[in-house]
Amino acid sequence: MAAPDPSKKVADRYLKREVLGEGTYGVVYKAIDTHTGQTVAIKKIRLGKQKEGVNFTALREIKLLKELKDPNIVELIDAFPHKGNLHLVFEFMETDLEAVIRDRNIFLSPADTKSYLQMTLKGLAYCHKKWVLHRDMKPNNLLIGSNGQLKLADFGLARMFGSPHRRFTHQVFARWYRAPELLFGAKQYGSGVDVWASACIFAELLLRRPFLQGTSDIDQLGKIFSAFGTPTASQWPDMVYLPDYVEYQYVPAPPLRSLFPMATDDALDLLSKMFTYDPKARISVQQALEHRYFSSAPLPSDPDKLPRPAPKRESKASDFNLQEGPTVLSPPRKSRRVMPERDGFEGNSQQADKVDGGFGDFRQTTDDNSGKNESAPMSVDFSIFGLKPPNRPTINSADRTHLKRKLDLEFQQPE
Repeated sequence: MAAPDPSKKVADRYLKREVLGEGTYGVVYKAIDTHTGQTVAIKKIRLGKQKEGVNFTALREIKLLKELKDPNIVELIDAFPHKGNLHLVFEFMETDLEAVIRDRNIFLSPADTKSYLQMTLKGLAYCHKKWVLHRDMKPNNLLIGSNGQLKLADFGLARMFGSPHRRFTHQVFARWYRAPELLFGAKQYGSGVDVWASACIFAELLLRRPFLQGTSDIDQLGKIFSAFGTPTASQWPDMVYLPDYVEYQYVPAPPLRSLFPMATDDALDLLSKMFTYDPKARISVQQALEHRYFSSAPLPSDPDKLPRPAPKRESKASDFNLQEGPTVLSPPRKSRRVMPERDGFEGNSQQADKVDGGFGDFRQTTDDNSGKNESAPMSVDFSIFGLKPPNRPTINSADRTHLKRKLDLEFQQPE
């Protein structure tokens, strides 16, 4: 008589409910732990063939999450194989920060924004203290529980850092959250890439829409330089030595106040330090947490008092108009101009990334409630909510193919 399959016994413990999200490598379900009655989220990963590298991606995530135990990092409860798939059991989270940002019925006070950012940086500071780069910071990877606690999730691209000569791939992060050194092809980088992405999230909280929406790497750099001015050699001495460096037409930096008219002086000061071009001079996460922005009035809201979307509904994102960016001066073969109301660049057929429901979807989403919006003192034009939502990129298809080939082989460099 054949012995019972232990993996089946573990799988039978969890009663699957509805699908919460679907990503590149698998599906996330809401489930009930029949032993404890606890609601959980199960991430089912299609293992596929070993040459695709999915095994290593999943194993890396399991290994890191078992070591990263912090109130602001999602908890991995269990992991088991079943029917050729790997199942990861996480604590269930009701929603995510992207749903909060795009919900037109939610008003975020300055204290609420401060609280969400503080919890984001606390989780990231713990990762960096353990020498882990997240490398996929974006609002829908920041999950929010029923008690309002925000937690970092989706560590599939996370890596250990700190070795002086270790090389990584630059094709990480969704494009809108990539630091300029990554867009210029840097292979050696540190915690500054997570800080830049966190600054983009901070800006998104203030504006209630994505801040820098590039349709290609060149376009993304153009958006960055339009917002903060073209970096000079004195601002970023190592810029010209990066592998994909391209010279841009000089554009002066507009006042930061013009981009964030409702932000406080302390908020603008913190933003400017997080958006510093030179990663060596960019503020660290721990330094950001010690910034006077968090100790000045109003103090951060208590997590359980933060506004959250109503569960089991879906809200729509806001749109964002493209802005003209600077011209690339050299080399001529890469010369492009960011044009308004165009899908891409002249001579460049690359389009915006498609939406990808990532593994961070261990939560329910919110719905768009009809009704009139009342005016509120925040940096957002409510008229934009009636427009078509923008395509929110994750990792585009070309990048993903590269990652399967180059990222997810256990001992191949760069990572």
